[in-house]
Amino acid sequence: MTFRTLLLTALAMLAFAGNSLLCRAALRDSQIDPASFTALRLFAGALVLWLLLWLRKGPSRVAGNWYGALALFTYAAAFSYAYLHLDAGAGALLLFGAVQLSMIVWGLLKGERLHRLQTVGIVLAAGGLVALLLPGTSTPSLSASLLMALAGVAWGAYSLLGKGTPDPLAATAGNFIRSLPIMAVLGLLALNGLEWNSAGVVYALLSGGLTSGIGYAIWYAALPGLAAIQAASVQLSVPLLTALAGSLLLGESLTGRLVAAGLAILGGIALVLRFKHRA
Repeated sequence: MTFRTLLLTALAMLAFAGNSLLCRAALRDSQIDPASFTALRLFAGALVLWLLLWLRKGPSRVAGNWYGALALFTYAAAFSYAYLHLDAGAGALLLFGAVQLSMIVWGLLKGERLHRLQTVGIVLAAGGLVALLLPGTSTPSLSASLLMALAGVAWGAYSLLGKGTPDPLAATAGNFIRSLPIMAVLGLLALNGLEWNSAGVVYALLSGGLTSGIGYAIWYAALPGLAAIQAASVQLSVPLLTALAGSLLLGESLTGRLVAAGLAILGGIALVLRFKHRA
């Protein structure tokens, strides 16, 4: 791996962790509501991705499709509403676990066979998710957890829909742009509850333009220098980065349950990914 690839990969992982931190900070510490945050995030992401596509050398037409746009919108909306009642670290762990497990289940439905240690990995990851949600003083909100799981499944579907796309930047730009009229429907449904202030708007625009739009562009630039197992495994760092940053920057507590569940979920998924790419 070259220094350029390493740097781009590190920046992309920080951007992905930043999405959770910005969303949680906005919904906890500012007056913006989830629908407004989602709308501004998608708009800023669409604008920045379109500009990046327009500025680059070579083809600049947007791609993507309405299925991808619907999956993207579902992820973004469920993500925002979930972070009303979830800490950044717990939310990122639930999101990442749901993304990976949904993609693994899809592979099984399509006929993929599991190595024995992959089965152990799935059981371990699922057990970690269950342990995180067992009743207790540090149990995350069930409704918020289910919303974050929905966000994860939607992002897993988005990833599967885009698998093998020859121009991921063009596809992502097109999907962000197509998500805006879908977002308008949610805006109308939530019209009476829309509210924001300057801090909330800044958080949302940073989330959409910087950690989403530019973050995805950086990730796509890093991918050609990564092997498949490296690209899959490096994303295991995102929930850990988010939990640590949430503790340092947002004052969130790192509970024993969160640490133990995180190790189980991420360790289990790591087993599945390693043996999948060896096959």
